[in-house]
Amino acid sequence: MYAHPLPSLLFATLGILLMLAVWHDVRSRRIPNYVVFPGALLALILQSALPGGAGLFVAPCDGLGLLGALAGLGVGLAMLLPIYALRAMGAGDVKLMAMIGAFVGWQTILGIGVLTLLAGGVLALFVALFNGQLGRVLGNTFHMASHSVLKSLSGAAPGIDAPAAPSGKLPYAIAIAAGTLPYLIYAAMTGKSLFS
Repeated sequence: MYAHPLPSLLFATLGILLMLAVWHDVRSRRIPNYVVFPGALLALILQSALPGGAGLFVAPCDGLGLLGALAGLGVGLAMLLPIYALRAMGAGDVKLMAMIGAFVGWQTILGIGVLTLLAGGVLALFVALFNGQLGRVLGNTFHMASHSVLKSLSGAAPGIDAPAAPSGKLPYAIAIAAGTLPYLIYAAMTGKSLFS
């Protein structure tokens, strides 16, 4: 575990930023820049100012350096950018993942990204069930997947076409927070990274 209070402040800071993002996203389906940009800047400063080591949330609470933080920011951004390009996600969600990447680094954001995508799938199923749309969502998913398989069997490049219009808006900050929390909880309890 940790010997000084800085890690507690870091966990609290990232936790508050995540809670603010979720609150705004649930309330207005937007994550404002005044939540993610200062958070990303703070992460870059902390990663640069602290001595080099394994990261902010791993004992003994060291920085990854500016390049490590920028790599995390870039990977976090790149992970969700294709989904944004398909108009299936908002820009605030992409920027939130980039901010988290700056806090945790590029290797950890990959694991958090996988957990986030899984949480997003579960969230989408719950929302579809709640709205009475689960059958339609599952049917559409089957048709998109089978169309992709048939395209590849016919010799065309397999792919899933972008939807003509979004089917609804999910407060995806919930999934991002749910993907980040296991990492933070494990790191707080053990001082180690969940993904290394």
